[in-house]
Parts: sequence; C-alpha cells; structure tokens
Amino acid sequence: MIRALKGKNTWIFSALIVFTILTVIVSITYGPATITRADIFQCVMYECASPMHDMVIWQIRIPRVLVGLVAGMGLACAGAILQNVTRNPLADPYLFGIISGAGLGATIATFTLGDQQSLALPLAAFLGALFSVVIVFGIATLLRNMNHLLLTGVAVSFMLGSISHFILYLGDPFATNRVIFWLMGSLARVEMFHFYLIGAMVLLTLLTIFALHRQIDALLLGDESAASLGVNIDKLRLILLALCAAVTATIVAYCGGIGFVGLMIPHIVRQLVGVTTMPLIIGSALVGGCFLVWVDVAARSAFSNVEIPIGIITSAIGSIFFLAIMYRTRKTG
Repeated sequence: MIRALKGKNTWIFSALIVFTILTVIVSITYGPATITRADIFQCVMYECASPMHDMVIWQIRIPRVLVGLVAGMGLACAGAILQNVTRNPLADPYLFGIISGAGLGATIATFTLGDQQSLALPLAAFLGALFSVVIVFGIATLLRNMNHLLLTGVAVSFMLGSISHFILYLGDPFATNRVIFWLMGSLARVEMFHFYLIGAMVLLTLLTIFALHRQIDALLLGDESAASLGVNIDKLRLILLALCAAVTATIVAYCGGIGFVGLMIPHIVRQLVGVTTMPLIIGSALVGGCFLVWVDVAARSAFSNVEIPIGIITSAIGSIFFLAIMYRTRKTG
C-alpha cells in the first residue's frame, strides 16, 4: 500500500484523501432539517444544543454519511476487481448479476421473516449473490470461455430480477411497496451498526485484494501468461468473485440496489493512476466513497418534501457512462 502511494501518484492520492475528509465533514451540513454549521460544530465537538439536533446529527446524518462512504468504497472496489479479473471494461456488480442475486435473497427474507431480519437479511442477500456467482461461473465454465462471464451475468441478472418481481407481484401490497423502494437504493434507514458491518466487510475485501494483488496483476497479462507464472486462475477467479459477492451482498442488504458505481468509478480512477491493482483499488475506494456520499446529499436535498432513491440517480448517470464506454471501445477497437 505504501508503495502504491509513492511516485508520481503521490499528489493524486494526497488530494483524494483530503477530498474524502472534506466530503465527510461538509456533507453532514446538508439535509432537509435547518441546522446551522455552528450548531453542528458544537454538537460534534461539545454537546448538542437541543435533543432535536442530537437526533438529526448523530442518528441520521452521520450514519448516512459514513454508510454512504463505505458502501461507495465497496461497490467501486468490487467493480474494479471484476473488470481486472474478467479483463472486461463493462464488468460491474450490477451487470454481473450479483446485485440481482442479493436483491432476490433479501426480497425472500423480507417476505418470509417479517421484522426478524436484522441478522438474517445480510445472510440471505449473501446467499443470493453467491448463488448468482455460482450460476455465472458455472455457465461460463461449461462454455469454456471466460470472456462470456459478463454476457452470462447479464442474462442471470434478468432471470433473478424476474423472479424477484414475481415474488413482489404475489406479495402483500404494503410489503411490496417497501421492498420496491428499498430495491431502488436508499440510505434513509441506515444506522451506525450498518456502518460497522459494511465497513468490516469492505476492510476484509481490501486486505484480501492487497494480499492477492500480484496474482490479480498477472491476470491482466492473459490466462496463459498468468498460468505460466504459477497462478491458479480458476481458484483465484472464484475467490475474487465470492469476495465481490460478499461485499456487494452486505451493501445491498442494508442500502438496496445501487447500480453502476462499480462500472463508472474504476474507469475514472484508471485515467488518474493506471491499471495496476494496488493504486487502482485505493483510488477507487476513495473516489467511490465520495461519489456515493454526494449522490446521497443530492438525493435528500434536491426536494424539500421528498427523497429520491439514490439508485435512480446512479443508474441515470451510469447508463450514459455505459454508452460512452461502448462508443469509446468501438472507436478504439
């Protein structure tokens, strides 16, 4: 990690770290409740002037900002790993079927467990995401062509999404409305506990990637070159796909379906620091976290009486970005 921060990228990472800190501090000041910056400073550093300030700042804004930060980090890192492992610039947890699988698991848990979901929900989301990964990896193995991973993921994503929609169609209308809003992505109901859980999963993901970064870099040279260097390609891919499934499922379980963050952020970061795994992952984590925090700020501040699901905003931006990547690939290839 220290080596990744050295050299010509030093000022880039320094600027990103400073921007991340400023993002966390400044984003707390935004929201529908009218609270001055002086009140926020007093509440954070000393004691809140009123119980209302304490509730808004410590129970709503700070958890939202911190969860948005680690969720953006996790999705961006998952996207970067999927793109490097598959060597496909369009790979993303949303397009790969992982979010649809996690959403299916969480939807089933929501309808079957009622209010007893606090621990079972992330487990159900993880099992759904892992189920999606197994199907995608299995079909691509049968086809004996890892280049079909993304196309397989898109097909599996539609299939699992249709099952989720069928369950919603048959479900209780009140529960269905709640699940539909959740599937569009929102940080409205997050708590500090969710920050600790998602943060721990993101940290585990980062540590695992750092430990395997040389093998991941070898994959960029091609399967034959990586195998000649002693890399167990199938085992490495399966470990990384399971890791991406785990971190994505944890995020989806508490934040809903937030798409295209893993597609956009790695492409932006590659233009700054290159394709090597270590700097790419560190940069993606910082940029992805800041991006999702500011998207959430826009979602809860754009209108005074309604909150926009953040998945709608990221999908709108991401779809344009997706088309731009396809056009650029056509022009260059």
